[in-house]
Amino acid sequence: MTYRIKVPPRSLPVDEAHLVSSLEEKLYDLQKYRWAMLIGVLLLMIVGGIVGAVLWYDKDTAGKAQDLEREATLHYLTRPANDPRKVEINLKEAIKLYQQVVDEYPRTPSAPLALFGLGNALIENKQIDAAIEAYQRLLSNYGENTSLTSLAHQKIGYAYLLKGDREQAGKAYTAILNNPSFLNRDQALFELARLDESQLRHDEALKRYQELIKTYPKSPFASEAALREKILDTKKTMDANPAPTKAETSSSAPAQ
Repeated sequence: MTYRIKVPPRSLPVDEAHLVSSLEEKLYDLQKYRWAMLIGVLLLMIVGGIVGAVLWYDKDTAGKAQDLEREATLHYLTRPANDPRKVEINLKEAIKLYQQVVDEYPRTPSAPLALFGLGNALIENKQIDAAIEAYQRLLSNYGENTSLTSLAHQKIGYAYLLKGDREQAGKAYTAILNNPSFLNRDQALFELARLDESQLRHDEALKRYQELIKTYPKSPFASEAALREKILDTKKTMDANPAPTKAETSSSAPAQ
């Protein structure tokens, strides 16, 4: 008896016609959207180029501004003490370079430093109003830089004192005192006490000196405040108990 081996019918694992059809559809889709894809790639390349150019430009301008600011500071700090003519030349050069940074590179990290340096150089050059304007510009344009703005307020107070305007000086120091983030509040408190004392407001001055000693015991101004406190206490005692006049002393003497 013979046996026939049944062979299962041959079948393709994948429908070749369907596969070819799918590939054709994908190629058609690619062809259909190729322009959109090319435009997208070109836009990405353009945007990337612009971003790269902006970053390079910012880095380049920041470097130039930094070099100018350093050169200006070098002129400012290397003024000879025994040569007035050289001092004048150095100050003028420092002012010119600081002003160049401020005008040409206002968006660089060196700009607020240049404004502060410009104010300092202008004060040294006896241009008080221009110095105050530079410090005010620093406060307006770079108020987020608390380190420099606190110093700018302090310098404004000093500039107004040079002008003899105690009221505006007091406002500048009070602005420091009212800002908890400023690190020079101890000095502002000391300067306000001195202003009170210079205007014979001894009680107010005494309170400020005492507050300084209590709140900032490690401040370099605390020892001076303690000395001023003793002097004012002595004055207060003397005012309350004035020494007898010569006439009073004579009239109270016993008759011989």
